Amino acid sequence: MAAVPGTDSVNMLTATTRAPSDDPGILFSGERGETVSFQNIVVSIPPGREPGTIQLPRSVPGDPARDFVVTASTALSKDRLAKWFRSASGRSKRVFVFVHGFNTPFDRAVFRFAQLAHDADADAAPVLFSWPSRGYLLDYSRDFDNASYSRSDLADLLEVAVAGPDVREVVILAHSMGSWPAVEAVRQIALRKGGVPRKISNLILASPDLDVGVFRRQVEDMGPKRPQITLFTAQHDRALQVSRFIARGATRLGGIDPTQEEYRRQFAGQAGITVIDLSAVSAGDRLNHDLFAASPDAVRLIGGRLLQGQVITDSDVPAPVAAAGVIGSAATMLVTAPIRVFDAATTQ
Repeated sequence: MAAVPGTDSVNMLTATTRAPSDDPGILFSGERGETVSFQNIVVSIPPGREPGTIQLPRSVPGDPARDFVVTASTALSKDRLAKWFRSASGRSKRVFVFVHGFNTPFDRAVFRFAQLAHDADADAAPVLFSWPSRGYLLDYSRDFDNASYSRSDLADLLEVAVAGPDVREVVILAHSMGSWPAVEAVRQIALRKGGVPRKISNLILASPDLDVGVFRRQVEDMGPKRPQITLFTAQHDRALQVSRFIARGATRLGGIDPTQEEYRRQFAGQAGITVIDLSAVSAGDRLNHDLFAASPDAVRLIGGRLLQGQVITDSDVPAPVAAAGVIGSAATMLVTAPIRVFDAATTQ
């Protein structure tokens, strides 16, 4: 498809454990594939849109003047990944890996990541890891099994990226249920290598659908040689409230109130974990589950700080909306809306 004047584009690598789709308008289905498939996909971004928004095409292929559309898709073999990383990482030599969440078909994952990479002005090579989410609300358990099925393949992809001499840094962002295979993949690498490679600098978990205690044990298993971990949480995340019901009342990591004593105890002594509380932010859909990508302020924090391998502090949040505190500390919390920043490094 020819480029339309005024549009931008995002050139991404996709790695997926999905099976190819029988529908000619859809690349991959929600079923498990026999191997990992790699594609180089170019997404056209329409002009005049608000940051954080996605204009989905009503029909394939869509209108580039007003829709997100795929303008090119080329299958790649695994032995060509190093060449792709070399050509796409640019001067920054940085790779940005995104792992989508529950109820996400392949095309939605591609367009969401294209929107995020574009709006964050990511100076990095965008890599989407897509596990076989069926894209149906009632398939929660099956999606979880498919996410678990894919964690070793994600670990392999991360190791390929880290091994590339043209890659200096890898930043991982996982959303919702995608946090489970992402944390498990990093943990697996740590157990296999005696620590997480230094090139993996930041693990960002947005609305993580994880049990709090399980997450703490995963972090402990990584050992001291682990990346900076950043959590985007929101207590008004309705999707995680449903997940909490499914989990028989266990609060999900992405829905915690970081000022509560029980969570301060869980994180006490865990250096290198920052919590960004978006509970007072409203953006995106009514579920408040995509705030990390739909809130312009959150997107700026990702692109301006986290993708640079830096740690977010209260000074990075505009003064009228900033707040800072310490998890696991007796310090008094300073709380002003809408974004709050907490550091888990200090113990009681």
